[in-house]
Amino acid sequence: MTVRRVRADEWPALRGLRLDALRDPDARLAFLDSFADAVQRPDEHWRGRAAASAEGDAAVQLVAVDDHELAGSVTVLVQVAGSQDHHGRRVRHSRAVLVGVYVRPAYRGTGVTDDLIDAAATWSRARGFRELTLDVHRDNARAQGAYRRAGFTPSGVAFTSAIGPEIEMVRAL
Repeated sequence: MTVRRVRADEWPALRGLRLDALRDPDARLAFLDSFADAVQRPDEHWRGRAAASAEGDAAVQLVAVDDHELAGSVTVLVQVAGSQDHHGRRVRHSRAVLVGVYVRPAYRGTGVTDDLIDAAATWSRARGFRELTLDVHRDNARAQGAYRRAGFTPSGVAFTSAIGPEIEMVRAL
């Protein structure tokens, strides 16, 4: 298993991985997007998304690759102080935020999630961040367990997003 940054030309495989994530039984507790919306997006959307995550410092998508198959991925968004986050909240201080965490069922329980999160932490630390932040649905026990195992703890921030009640978790880098 290799964890690395995506390449722009991998957009078809990334599209497939995202659609699989949105079909997951817990997707309604994990993603702000829906399968019905995502499957209708044109190829240009997926090309642009892959290209934006393949280079630069505003966002990175990291993938776990097993024999040419994408086993899972995570994305880190850099949110700048004064901007709005993906929930429409004002960002008070610049931060690195983990989003879009997904591992295909066949790879769950094998350490892939931890490897992806560790790679996201390394990328964030290299850009000067001292913590990695994420938001998780209050009722998504599976995800919360994985995040706790990876060193995240609740920050005390709770809010309601488009998918319901969420809590913020942080991991010191």
